[in-house]
Amino acid sequence: MVSVDLLIAFVAALIVVYAIPGPDMALILQTSIARGTRRGLTAAGGLAVSRATHVTLSACGVAALLKAAPWLYEVVRYGGALYLAYVAIQIFRSPLFSLPPKGEGERLVDESGAGRQTFVKGLLTNLLNPKALLFCSVLLPQFIRPATGPVALQVTELGVVLVLVGALFDTLYAVGAARISTVLRKYPLAQTLQRWTFSAALIGFALRLSLD
Repeated sequence: MVSVDLLIAFVAALIVVYAIPGPDMALILQTSIARGTRRGLTAAGGLAVSRATHVTLSACGVAALLKAAPWLYEVVRYGGALYLAYVAIQIFRSPLFSLPPKGEGERLVDESGAGRQTFVKGLLTNLLNPKALLFCSVLLPQFIRPATGPVALQVTELGVVLVLVGALFDTLYAVGAARISTVLRKYPLAQTLQRWTFSAALIGFALRLSLD
């Protein structure tokens, strides 16, 4: 079992990390603004599954493999950068008046596989970011104490907390951003600015990922 003091410190570290703007946050905000709360929460579900996968891969030593095989890290890194750029272009090319009427987007979210596509987009945005995997492999060991119990159990506990805290932040972003869409429906220029802003942000994250 992870001690209470270590658990509190771990949660505090996660709060700092999740509060820093990144591609995950940009995706949630853009999706919720353009398509509504439910679609934003669907993307958050994909992010949660990806984070759980990263915790599992870290526990299995895949993060160590990426460190030992630089070429493999580069492949994943550039793949993730290209995907972020692809998502940014999709946002930039979306129709200006793409915001659904209030309430309508919520009812139609599962039609034509839209909900599934949003989930996959959230999944891949985080899953193709090798830094997210390396983050888990660096952060988790700092809060594990083998002398206090089975390491596997401690990793599981910390992994669950990591996913839950991330899901909480994503939910807050999705709900808050969806409220902004009310303003955007009234002002077409604001729609243009939000599309350009999030497209530029994702392009910036893609460049940062590819150049680091």
